[in-house]
Amino acid sequence: MKTFQTCELILSAPDKDSWPDSNLPEVVLAGRSNVGKSSFINTMTNRKKLAYIGNTPGKTRLLNFFKLDDELVFVDVPGYGYANISKAQLHKFGDMMEEYFSMREQKKGLVMIVDSRHKPSGDDEMMMSYARYFDIPVIVVATKIDKVKNSQRKKNLQVIRDTLAVDETELVVFSSHTREGVTQAWSKIMALYK
Repeated sequence: MKTFQTCELILSAPDKDSWPDSNLPEVVLAGRSNVGKSSFINTMTNRKKLAYIGNTPGKTRLLNFFKLDDELVFVDVPGYGYANISKAQLHKFGDMMEEYFSMREQKKGLVMIVDSRHKPSGDDEMMMSYARYFDIPVIVVATKIDKVKNSQRKKNLQVIRDTLAVDETELVVFSSHTREGVTQAWSKIMALYK
């Protein structure tokens, strides 16, 4: 388990002019709304309320930069696939992501968060294609694994691997409830920037 002295939200950026002036390595966290991204951040940093967990999915509208000591920055991007946003807002998200992926030199990889109970969506597949297009290393984290029966695990994880075309080494099972997968997720994330 990795421990940090300080974990803080340094800023929420609507565009590249607002990105923090920093040379720290950055790891992007992406996933559908309501997939457990905020819980993942809080569990990984061992903080209860670093990332806001709302009752309304799709609340993140900006790129949120979380600095973990002077070692790493998590960049939490808007959750996608939530129906309650306008086409214009969706377009803006796309532009914001493309700008970040194509221009930000500190990015080291993408942690793509999916719900282990469901087949990844078309939006997840598109995000994976995006990362491959920009040649960004990807770690897939299947959250909420504690809610999957042991008899279903193997099948569910195979569906995720097949849908996203990843192998076992690129997939981490995770539960913010039982903390399963925390150590494995950290070792894969650290391999991106160490």
